[in-house]
Amino acid sequence: MGPVNIEKLRSEIEGEASAGAFDRGRYATDASIYQIVPRAVVTPKRWEDVEATLAFAREAGVPVMARGGGTSQSGQTVNDAIVVDFSKHMNRVLDYDAAAGRVTVEPGLVLDELNRKLKKDRLWFPVDVSTASRATLGGMAANNSCGSRSIRYGKMRDNTLAIEAMLANGEIRHFGPVGRPAGDALFDDMLALGAREAEEIEARFPKVLRRVGGYNIDALTPNGAEANMAHLLVGSEGTLAISRRLELRLSPTLDSKTLGVCHFPSFYKAMDAAQHIVKLGPVAVELVDHNMIRLGRDIPQFKPIVDEFVRGAPAALLLVEFAEPDPAENRRRLAALGDLMAELGFRWGDPGKEEGGVVEAEDPAFQARIWGVRTQGLNIMMSMRTAGKPVSFVEDCAVDLEHLAEFTDRLTQVFHKHGTDGTWYAHASVGLLHVRPVLNLKEELGARQLRAIAEEAFEIVAEYKGAHSGEHGDGIVRSEFHERMYGSRIVRAFEEVKDRFDPTGLLNPGKIVRAPRMDDRSLFRTPPGYAAEPRETAFDWSAWPGGLTGAVEMCNNNGACRKLAGGAMCPSYRAMRNERDVTRGRANTLRLALTGQLGPDAFTSDDMMETMKFCVSCKSCKRECPMSVDMAKMKVEVLAARAKKYGVPLRERLIAYLPRYAPYAARVRWLLNGRDRIPGIAALSEAALGFSAKRRLPVWRKPFAHKKSTGDVLLFADTFNRYFEPENLNSAVKVLTRAGYDVGVAAAPAGAPLCCGRSYLSAGLVDKAKAEMRRSAGVFAEALRAGKTIVGLEPSCTLTFRDEAPVMIGDEWTEEMGRSILTFEEFIVREARAGRFNAPLAPIAPRALIHGHCHQKALGAAEPIEEALGLIPGLAVEKIESSCCGMAGSFGYQAETEGVSRAMAELSLAPAARAAPEDALIVADGTSCRHQIADIAARDAVHVARVFAMSVEAAETRGA
Repeated sequence: MGPVNIEKLRSEIEGEASAGAFDRGRYATDASIYQIVPRAVVTPKRWEDVEATLAFAREAGVPVMARGGGTSQSGQTVNDAIVVDFSKHMNRVLDYDAAAGRVTVEPGLVLDELNRKLKKDRLWFPVDVSTASRATLGGMAANNSCGSRSIRYGKMRDNTLAIEAMLANGEIRHFGPVGRPAGDALFDDMLALGAREAEEIEARFPKVLRRVGGYNIDALTPNGAEANMAHLLVGSEGTLAISRRLELRLSPTLDSKTLGVCHFPSFYKAMDAAQHIVKLGPVAVELVDHNMIRLGRDIPQFKPIVDEFVRGAPAALLLVEFAEPDPAENRRRLAALGDLMAELGFRWGDPGKEEGGVVEAEDPAFQARIWGVRTQGLNIMMSMRTAGKPVSFVEDCAVDLEHLAEFTDRLTQVFHKHGTDGTWYAHASVGLLHVRPVLNLKEELGARQLRAIAEEAFEIVAEYKGAHSGEHGDGIVRSEFHERMYGSRIVRAFEEVKDRFDPTGLLNPGKIVRAPRMDDRSLFRTPPGYAAEPRETAFDWSAWPGGLTGAVEMCNNNGACRKLAGGAMCPSYRAMRNERDVTRGRANTLRLALTGQLGPDAFTSDDMMETMKFCVSCKSCKRECPMSVDMAKMKVEVLAARAKKYGVPLRERLIAYLPRYAPYAARVRWLLNGRDRIPGIAALSEAALGFSAKRRLPVWRKPFAHKKSTGDVLLFADTFNRYFEPENLNSAVKVLTRAGYDVGVAAAPAGAPLCCGRSYLSAGLVDKAKAEMRRSAGVFAEALRAGKTIVGLEPSCTLTFRDEAPVMIGDEWTEEMGRSILTFEEFIVREARAGRFNAPLAPIAPRALIHGHCHQKALGAAEPIEEALGLIPGLAVEKIESSCCGMAGSFGYQAETEGVSRAMAELSLAPAARAAPEDALIVADGTSCRHQIADIAARDAVHVARVFAMSVEAAETRGA
């Protein structure tokens, strides 16, 4: 098949269509081991676009593949086809009946988004997959998804009432309950197949609770008056029809819950205990193994939570949840769980029993923290910084609970036989444990191990009459094994279903039936010959095998960055919903470029800059991505390579060199400030330099002029506060002086201002940035050796010495030294805890709303703001749940990104600021954040130092 006539396709739809190598590359992978570059990518705006795309594909003889969140782990959502991405636009609730407990949705709606809409009516859609923050309901139906609580609520099939879908020939059909006969040729053919194969289905289909493999032809057998044809589409992986709307059954929310964390000294004993625990009637029994505990403790986001609920060093945990309407009944069952553990031989501190027991969690917030770790289980497992990674291919095996311990033990022996080990997690309540052997699929040995382990594992599953596809579907990785599981006759029936629905193989071919070999290395994300060329880098990436490429490869495509609420990642995706503009999309593009798959010079190309254009370097991915994919640093690598090859444009040079010319510019500030006062100048600056005329640039001020350079506390007076908001530095001096500290300003020996080098990094001028870092680091290091404390006000500048500096000038500056440079509120908190902060403080406002700077959030430095402000009498403190403000240095001032900057602010920050009471303080440490709040929300935001200065002044006024 040749290339797609993309111009013709674009002319026939209202949405977007692309056949560019970069766009296609971003859709070449899902969360599996596979990579298949599609022919084109379509993002439909309306259903008619889907119809037009399918008609175009039929005429061109090109397959079509529907895609939602792209988080499939078996290769369901990669193909040599036109990809239709439903997630951006086709995500509405179409009909909702709370009283009847029903909702009809478009296939691109994300599960968490639906549940947020239902919450007010105390309803939810209970197929609670761990990827709920990005999994679309259409994708969940295609996959027959399950979830942690499937022991009570069943699978997607059990909660799907009807589906309206389009067949390969363009016909739109309603799939729901039908009588016998149905009076419809297609449905009657399917019912006839079900009747014909009823005996074979009964004999060959596994009886375990978790079976999602093959087509659900068991829904067609004559075991009742009606059959639901929607259940045939559920789990069909988009191979039979394309869903237009889904009607789903809702359930009352679980308002009363308790959680017991059962600790076991061995993995085998945890598995053996599951069959006894389920008799207590839990809604979930989830496994967390020692690998997840260990890796979780290595990830900053999870370490404090893991330490909170894990006692000692258990080999395995079982999270057991009870959710009965009566809270007293839940408490009774939780107590019974402790008694059961003792009966099974586990109790801490009992010399007659093994070490173990139950950590009880009745507080909902505590429970939520624990479940947050479990739902990120896959990502935590994948965070290994090794050449080998846990690989998904036998992870979906499900057996009866009575065989679970023996099965897992035998499977572990298979792993050891082939020179590896596995990581375990998932759903012990239903006998399904996700296990991923650690393999290096860049090597031929890894591919051979993959095949050998699969062959032996699926033989064991068949022996126990289990299912090899228990939750994550068939895709490429398991489809070829159906004959062994179901027998030839059932597989021929599967093929008959596919051919009756899609005779020309137009819809996602090669899945469920007629699949390629699962170990075909040409389909791997790391095919034969996969390698990256050596590259000079700005940062030290030696902590990752493979350096920069290895760090990029840490992205496992699970898509946590596509979440639309909670945390701060990824603000550009939240604003635009483009795969290009999410951390995963950027990482995939970088990987393909670094390994030569996008052609020569792709790394420094204009297409790469378009990929990075809307990354605001917020660092949210560094903290919130469980893989810690640090896209901010990776963007610097691209900028540095381009700067070296092409030089730096004028606007970017003006921004980069700001710290150097600021002392001179401040002398003619009356002239520079005329840009936003004199008509026509702003428009001219946009035309000449690209600074948006819609934005007011920061106002140059008389510089901060504290001359004292000695003291026990030295302020790091950054460029922005020194020349644009000196009142913040003056406030810091006042507060710290009143508190009894000898305050000076850190400066170079000649008295020159210090700089972190960040403005140079933003332009890719790495050598300049390193020079500034070294100049400042030398001063800071000498001060630290002398026992002085260094305090910074601007988060991005201060925290550069914790994040970038150690991996750029590590021969002179360590992470420990970086942690010794404190933000203003960190210093206040440290001193207050030690009883040394003695500034007089008085009430100034009833309430303060805090917007944390992205770098504070990413590096764990946001929490002290709340604690510090809590010292001010009568001030109620509340955090604004916000992502990036959207200003991001110069990003919000650039003509080409100004609109996206506003969109980011409008996600949550601007509405919260506008809605704040007039007498409330809005607190933001970041210069960019304060300017964005003023521009977009028309509210003044102040630095923490100014809040404390106001409180000190109020106290002194009262004292006078």
